[in-house]
Amino acid sequence: MASTDLKKQKIFCTTSEAAEILSISVGTVQLWVDTGLLEAWKTPGGHRRITRESINRMLHHKPVAAATAAVAVPSGGPLRVLVAEDDADLRLLYQTILRTWPMGPVLEVVDNGIDALMVIERFRPDLLFIDLDIPGVDGFQMLKILNSKAEHAGMTAVVVTGLSRADINLRGGVPDNFLVLPKPISFEKLLSIASALWELKAHRAGRTAA
Repeated sequence: MASTDLKKQKIFCTTSEAAEILSISVGTVQLWVDTGLLEAWKTPGGHRRITRESINRMLHHKPVAAATAAVAVPSGGPLRVLVAEDDADLRLLYQTILRTWPMGPVLEVVDNGIDALMVIERFRPDLLFIDLDIPGVDGFQMLKILNSKAEHAGMTAVVVTGLSRADINLRGGVPDNFLVLPKPISFEKLLSIASALWELKAHRAGRTAA
């Protein structure tokens, strides 16, 4: 029997098996365990065992991320932008307006935090626009996860929310390195952020080429 068939029958997996099934790194699996996205326990020897049920929940969202994985963007190429917003009308508005931006961003749009994490792992966006009240994994937890991984330090994340500052603080706040903008959305402000980031990316690419 093939090893993949054996994995399907198992009720738990090792960290490396989970990484293979989800097509992510072992380090990302460990982080998702630590933040509660994957359910796991440790053996007496200290090895993680991850429940197949929690892996399957993540796989349920994989089609969106798998489509993103096919996008090949070279270093220094187009600005990669991810939008995480659960309001369908706002998602359409983002798609309509961002596709008119002069830098021609490569755009991905998701409606929940789990898909956002999967897309981030594969798509490696330069810029993330995120609502705090999204299902699956909310924006508060997502930002903590992003802050805990050094490999995402180069990504700019902008919170776009209808919550007041007081409500944000009551729910744990947002790390100081993330910009918070209110709704209704100022697309002029978002464009200015994207343009500055695009210029920086082009400058770095030119310096590397030189």
